[in-house]
Amino acid sequence: MSKLYGISLGPGDPGLITRRSWELLQREDAVWTYPIRSLRKESYALDIVLRAGMALPYTHLPLLFPMTHDTEKLARHWLKAANTVNEVLESGQDVLFLVEGDASTYASFCYLARTLRELNPSAGIEVIPGVTSFNAACATLQLPLSGQDDTIAIVPAAYGIAAVEGMLDDFDTLVLMKVKPLLDDLIDLLARRGLLPHARFIEKAGSPLERIVANVAELKGQKVNYLSLLIVKNPDRPRGALLRGCRKIELQDLEPA
Repeated sequence: MSKLYGISLGPGDPGLITRRSWELLQREDAVWTYPIRSLRKESYALDIVLRAGMALPYTHLPLLFPMTHDTEKLARHWLKAANTVNEVLESGQDVLFLVEGDASTYASFCYLARTLRELNPSAGIEVIPGVTSFNAACATLQLPLSGQDDTIAIVPAAYGIAAVEGMLDDFDTLVLMKVKPLLDDLIDLLARRGLLPHARFIEKAGSPLERIVANVAELKGQKVNYLSLLIVKNPDRPRGALLRGCRKIELQDLEPA
């Protein structure tokens, strides 16, 4: 039976494409699809694959996922994309949907797969996991995403300053995604909380256009790319007692019998 694959490509470096995704991309009998934000924009996911040295197959279909908060407009485009994919699947061909980052993390593929399931409950769907932008950013920065007992929140910055500030009381690491619209306000918040020295900005992680800014305050008033994030550490956050349960090791357990 034909199947839709969510092909995770990592955030920008072709070297982060997994072996499984690479193997699937070698197939000559599958149709490539990839998201575009407008008819005037190129696909960032497709660019990753082309920079990996792969040739665009004869059959390839851009799918429009516009940048809008209009839910009705989005639903129409998701349905149109799902219908396009379903027609290919019903013809007996597999579909490879190219995804920057990981296909299950803030990805257009999630909406495509959900709409396809509603349209055709028997459709085969497989997600190929990949490297997220924040994992790649932490590796580049040599900054651990978490220690053994750290708490982490991964949050679209669009939830607003009040929500982000509330999370600073509960989490040791905040990954703030898509910070472009609120960057100046986030900088003011981090300055007020004394956390600017513990924040790092990264844009287009792993791509040739990657930009890292350690002094986040200097970004105030600047335009940044949509594919940008902030990693904020909160080293002085008060912590409650840990209930370790079976992980608790007593000294006598370490003594030889």
